[in-house]
Amino acid sequence: MPLPKVNTPTYELVLPSTNKKIKYRPFLVREEKILIMALETEDAKQITSSVIEILNACILTRGIKIEKLATFDIEYLFLNVRAKSVGESIDVNVTCPDDNKTTVEVKVDIDSIKIIKNKNHKDTVKLDDTLSLKLNYPSIEQFIENNFESSKGSEITSTLDMITSCIDMIYNDEESWNASETPKKDLEEFIEQLNTKQFRVIEGFFDTMPKLSHSIKVKNPKTDVESTVVLEGLAAFFS
Repeated sequence: MPLPKVNTPTYELVLPSTNKKIKYRPFLVREEKILIMALETEDAKQITSSVIEILNACILTRGIKIEKLATFDIEYLFLNVRAKSVGESIDVNVTCPDDNKTTVEVKVDIDSIKIIKNKNHKDTVKLDDTLSLKLNYPSIEQFIENNFESSKGSEITSTLDMITSCIDMIYNDEESWNASETPKKDLEEFIEQLNTKQFRVIEGFFDTMPKLSHSIKVKNPKTDVESTVVLEGLAAFFS
């Protein structure tokens, strides 16, 4: 006689980047095993890959390509899947900012962690009076490639690679150039010819992107000083 099957509950959430409803389930023991093994390696690339693998298994809505989602979508999805899987709170080790060395453990309610959106954020960047740039959010795939697989190593090169990979369209009042139809070398040369002010404007797009964020109060047990600490990005909630 075959063993009985265990019913797995399903839930819904709204994807931050598109406001699309996503149906998902908690991760199972086999998927938790994948995550634990990845966390034990302390290797950022392997941990990120395990998160993608788990989400691909747990997201039930058809047509969702996890690898192509914006990084903040991935982070938000994973936190919610994790909450329904192993608990609604996370214990986070936080360094007290008053002495920058004492760490305290703080319990954070996952429901209180939100995607913060900057009201001044736009996906179109104006480079001068006629020329503009439309940008896409970096996907987790691009994040891994530019941060963990780059053989060039330098910070400026990684930044240039990230910007180039996120260009959607370049346009002026008369013409437009689709990045998907433009050689990568040409896009790189276009970015490299910009002046510093124009480059900073593009960087502003990434600086003001929606991000996973939560503010907490921490009290240093050694100094009795209370401080506010802002946790941002998925890694901050697994420190």
